[in-house]
Amino acid sequence: MHTAGGRALLVGGCVRDGLLGIPAKDIDMEVYGLHANAVEAALKPHFRLDTVGRAFGVLILKGHAIDLALPRRESRIGPKHTDFKVEGDPTMSPHEAAARRDFTINAISCDPLTGEILDPYHGVADLQARCLRHVSAAFSEDPLRVLRGMQFIARFGLEAAPETVELCRALSPEHLPMERLWEEWKKLLLKGRTIASGLYFLKDCGWLRHFPELEALDGCAQDPKWHPEGDVWQHTGHCLDAYAAHRIGDEWEDLIVGLAVLCHDMGKPDTTYTDEDGRIRSPRHDILGVPVAKRFLERLTRQKKIFADVLPLVEQHMRPLALYRDGAGDSAIRRLAARVKRSARLVRGAHAYKNGRPPLPADDYP
Repeated sequence: MHTAGGRALLVGGCVRDGLLGIPAKDIDMEVYGLHANAVEAALKPHFRLDTVGRAFGVLILKGHAIDLALPRRESRIGPKHTDFKVEGDPTMSPHEAAARRDFTINAISCDPLTGEILDPYHGVADLQARCLRHVSAAFSEDPLRVLRGMQFIARFGLEAAPETVELCRALSPEHLPMERLWEEWKKLLLKGRTIASGLYFLKDCGWLRHFPELEALDGCAQDPKWHPEGDVWQHTGHCLDAYAAHRIGDEWEDLIVGLAVLCHDMGKPDTTYTDEDGRIRSPRHDILGVPVAKRFLERLTRQKKIFADVLPLVEQHMRPLALYRDGAGDSAIRRLAARVKRSARLVRGAHAYKNGRPPLPADDYP
């Protein structure tokens, strides 16, 4: 690009991750000073190109996990996620292009030839301070950025700036397709290190009202003898963090177990009561929680295999403890394994549930 008269900068997540010492899997670059035809002509002699995104000024270098794009101007022209006018503009400056980014930590660019860091919105300082801050008021043009903030906080140990939380509170996912919602929830569960912190950000933003099955967990009391950590919302957060600490690296298996942990106690709000002895009980919450968990999942995906794999884990999540206490034999364990397809999923879930009750120890179960 330099030889052709342009300037190619590393941008976005690969710069952020590099500054955090995290190897980047995918590389995004923006090319300044060249029109799309000139960029393509300069690349063709050296690379195989995927030009499917050329209309938006995007070229992909096949076999290299590198995307090149022209800087572009985006403006909302309607309420839906597709209602954007996008125009590539190679005359834009890096400062102008960075203005369309969501968060300051994603608005940092780097010149790979000189090592120069371009940081017009002070993203490096925010990254060092572990602060998640929006770039500009244009943040509001895409409400998905609230969920992006959720998973970034969980992944990188960030704390949202108060003004960013306030801006998020005015946004709604109403016009977002579930496919986009699904991708952010997947990243939360597959990449988040402190998943609870991402969910607490969602709560602070007032977004639990858009996921009522989660909202109902907040304030749902539990017996302090067995759950000294607090209510069902707090318990779920602890369980998710315990799950995150023991992911196995198999994306599908981790996703199924993560979703099961997220949904496992969704039956408690409808079943919890205080008995005549003052004990808080939630009878059959495992079984009655299945349709509630299904409603939640239906907000995010239509994948039948997700329902088929996750919901049995919700329904049976109490069974491993029951079998353990009863000293059940091999045949009972095999029957349970058949119901949930893979017993390892139940065991991983049980481990998360037992470790989600601090300060109680997990003892020797599961």
